[in-house]
This record gives sequence, C-alpha cells and structure tokens, in this order.
Amino acid sequence: MTGLVEPHGGGQLKPLLIAEAERAEERKRALTLKQVPMTSRETSDLIMLAMGAYTPLDGFMGFEDWQGACADMRLADGTFWPIPITLSCARDIADAISPGEEVALGDAETGDIMGLLEVTEQYEAEPDFECTHVYRTTDPAHPGVAKIQNQSDVNLAGRVRALSEGVYPERYKGLFLRPAETRALFAEKGWSRVAAFQTRNPMHRSHEYLAKVAVEVCDGVMIHQVLGALKPGDIPAEVRTRAIDALVEHYFVPGTCVQAGYPIEMRYAGPREALLHAVLRQNFGCSHLIVGRDHAGVGDYYGPFDAHHIFDTVPEDRLITRPLKMDVTFHCYRCGGIATGRTCPHGDEDRLQISGTRLREMFKNGGNVPAEFSRPEVLEVLRAYYAGLH
Repeated sequence: MTGLVEPHGGGQLKPLLIAEAERAEERKRALTLKQVPMTSRETSDLIMLAMGAYTPLDGFMGFEDWQGACADMRLADGTFWPIPITLSCARDIADAISPGEEVALGDAETGDIMGLLEVTEQYEAEPDFECTHVYRTTDPAHPGVAKIQNQSDVNLAGRVRALSEGVYPERYKGLFLRPAETRALFAEKGWSRVAAFQTRNPMHRSHEYLAKVAVEVCDGVMIHQVLGALKPGDIPAEVRTRAIDALVEHYFVPGTCVQAGYPIEMRYAGPREALLHAVLRQNFGCSHLIVGRDHAGVGDYYGPFDAHHIFDTVPEDRLITRPLKMDVTFHCYRCGGIATGRTCPHGDEDRLQISGTRLREMFKNGGNVPAEFSRPEVLEVLRAYYAGLH
C-alpha cells in the first residue's frame, strides 16, 4: 500500500467488527443484555464503524466530542471531525442503564442485534445546537434536520463492538468494499493518487465528465455509491449499479476506474458533509474527492459552491484528502459537448443543464430524454426500471 494516503488520525484502520469466530457466542450473550433500538441512520453509522470507515472513532461520541464536532469540527483530542456520530436513546431506557454497563444495539426496523456498546456516558441531546452548527438551519423541512429533531432525548456514548454488517456484504457482493479492501485493490493496481466520486444517482453525462477529469489528473477514480437510506424517489442502488456498469463498460478506458459502495445514510448537510466524505475517502485510500455543485446539499439551504469554500478553511495537516473542485457542468450546443463555466464562453441559451433531478422528472413524466443527457446504455437500464414502476 506504499504511496496511499494514511488513514485519518495518523494511525491504522480501526474496524470494530468482532472476529467471525467470536460472533455466535457474543450474539447469545447479547440476548441477555438490555437492548437499545437504533434508527436507520444509527444502524448505518454502526456498520461504518464496523468496517473501519469511521477511523479513528472507537464508538459513539461522548459530550465533549459531540460538542467539539458540532462547534469546531474537532474532537476533544484535537482530531478533525466535521459531523457528530451519536446514538440516541429514549429516556426510560437510558435511566435503567448503569455507568459501565454493556448493552445490545438493535436495528429498530429489522429487530436484528447489530452490536454491543459499553456505556461510558449519557448526556442530553441538544438538537437546535447541533442543527445550527452542522446544517446551518433548524428548519424541519430539511431532511437531515428532521432526523435530528425526531431522535430521542438522551445520547449514549461508549466503545462499540459490532456483530454484523447487515445485509450489505451479501446483497452487494463485489460492490460492498471495506476500506482495507479498497486500499488493497488500489495497491494491486499501482495507484497512489485516487479520486473518489460520490454518487446517489445513476451517472449522467455531467457525472461522466467529472469522473474522466479525475482520471486525467489521478491514477484512477473510485465511483463510490451510497448504499444507505436515501430520500423518497431516489433510484435504488441495484438499478444505479447496473446503469453505472453499463457506462463504465462502454465509455471508460479499462483499468481507470473501480466501482464500490458503502452503507452510509445521507445527512444532506452540504458543506459539512462534503468534509465528512473527504475524511471517509481518506480511510478508503483516496487522495482526492470530487466536489461538484451543491455537494451533499438539498433544496436551497446551501450555496452552489459552499462545499468548495469550506475546504479552504481546513488546514492540510488536519485533512489529507483534498477536493477536486468542479464547476457547474452542462452540455453546450455551440461547443458540441460537455463543458463548464470555466471552459465555455457561451450563454444560457446554448446550454442544456443536466442533473439527476431533471433526469428523474423526465422519466416519471414519460418525456423524451435528450441524447445529450445520458448515454443510451444507461437510459436503457433506467427505462426498464421506470417501466416496472408504472
């Protein structure tokens, strides 16, 4: 792995998944413990801890780490961390837990026991403080804010030992890759400068352009799909994967990109989430993160390039993985291809704006999708999906 960026925090990857040989016995023991149900976001965070993507965290945050991550984007020990990773708990359950007690963590949706938590601290959740600093709004219409405001009143903190990575390893065989596995893959390819392209959409022509720019300046690009819960109306990961496979097969030079997925649940925190994505990609072995227009944003809560600007506030010694800042991309009829505001001198009348939202609207409304929007092989996959919905 010589040449790859080191894991965040300056040490080794810290996966928190219990060794397979010990899991059966630990699951039996977990059934005898008090159980704390987790939301879908908390379950996702537990799996991210399990796979080592949240290195150097060793569990859910205590008060000082939570407060520091919110207000100053750093943990109590000074480690850079832009979004808190917390576990909420109903007050009646929390009141029954003693300091130092070990509890079982269950997925509230499936009932599965996912891990063990040694409770070292309990503290009051302060949703307004967290939302004001992390999301820059307390508007409950913001999906990330709504999650925070609807969580339970108490946060539990402590060291985590994960018992499961959920359905992801089986459901997404060949796509679900842990940080140790992507690092090994990059090393095998001889890559040291690797760009990550985050996506929760099938890749249209603008996405393709961004990934290929990254290939020009790095050894390769990792197309990194979000596998966790998304907004209503987003296209399922299985469909996205088929569409991206079709794009890569027909329009990328072999050996220049890899496709992977990870189980994070989007928070839609805009600039702060862009920084978190960079931290995670550092753990996966990526030296760069492609940051486009309104990265990880939603609605009009963030400016189109706020996620660019926030990286300028973070010293390089706190965050090794750096952004590849990309301007708004579009198809220019006069240029005859995909361009950006930095490369195209023409006006709006010559530009076709391309976005995943517009593409979804076209399919839902049964309209024709211009060839400039997406490759025909990708459109074929998406048409079959939307036809099935109708």
